[in-house]
Order: sequence, then C-alpha cells, then structure tokens
Amino acid sequence: MWFRDSTVGIRPRPCGASQALPSEWVAMDDATILALHDKLEIHELLARYARAVDDHDWDLYRSVFTDDAHLDYTSAGAPAGTREELVEFLAASLPLLPWTQHVITNVEVDLHGDEATVRAMFLNPMQLPGFDEPSISGGHYLHRMVRTPDGWRSRHLVETNRWFTNAPG
Repeated sequence: MWFRDSTVGIRPRPCGASQALPSEWVAMDDATILALHDKLEIHELLARYARAVDDHDWDLYRSVFTDDAHLDYTSAGAPAGTREELVEFLAASLPLLPWTQHVITNVEVDLHGDEATVRAMFLNPMQLPGFDEPSISGGHYLHRMVRTPDGWRSRHLVETNRWFTNAPG
C-alpha cells in the first residue's frame, strides 16, 4: 500500500499506474498497517466503553475489560475494584442520574507488542438529581490494554478527575 508522505493529505497510488512513484511517496509495511489497525481497534473500544456507561449496558461494559481487570474510579469518589465489583456499583448508582454523556478524545496509544498504554481525555456532562443545571466533569483515563483472542481489552483503568463544574456538596 502506498501513501504520500505529507501532512497535506494522503492519496492512494492510482490504479494501474505504470509510471514510477514520486519520491515523496512511501510504502507502508505490514507492521505499520498492523499498528494502525490496533490503534483503530483501541479507539473503537474506548467508544464502546463510553456507550456502555451511558446506556447502562453492563454486558458491553464487561466486554471492554479482561476478566481480571482492575478499575480505579477513586478520584471521582467511586470505588476501585474488580470489573464485577464496578459493574455492581455502576449498575446501582448510575440510574440515579437522569442522563450522562461520556465523550472521549485526545487518545494517545503507545503500543508495545501485545500490550498498550492508552491515555485519553474525557468530558462528561451529566444531570445530577436535584440540580437545575447540568454538571460537567473532565479528566483523563489511563488504560493498560492487552491483545486477547477477542481483540484489545483493558486490564487496568485509572480515571483521574481533573475538574468538576456544578459539583455536588
């Protein structure tokens, strides 16, 4: 596969072109293509995480993590624990909020073979019970991910809340 080595744009090689490629075009090797595929899969895993939390879809939430995952939400006043302990906590507490919307952005993926360190920022507008105006929290997630036979999964998650507007108490 050929791509133009430029920040202006990426263009595939024209089909059936018999002429030599311009010098600014480079070949992408299999390792580069696999790394791009892995990063895309990790981005989609983060999107499923956000959807699972906002939709209260605990089977989908479980599918984001390994069976032995450790999750830490203590910076938000929630517990740290196993995947199942956090499913139990979230399933009991999130229905108290009329709505939430997790937005995950600024994703940085550092691949190390079958492991990855992933840092992503989050923005979480929500409606807290008894509040007239929405509240918003922001911060970052730090995941330690592993490649499994079913794709990438998070083995360890730490949420760091950096700020909260219209916070309770």
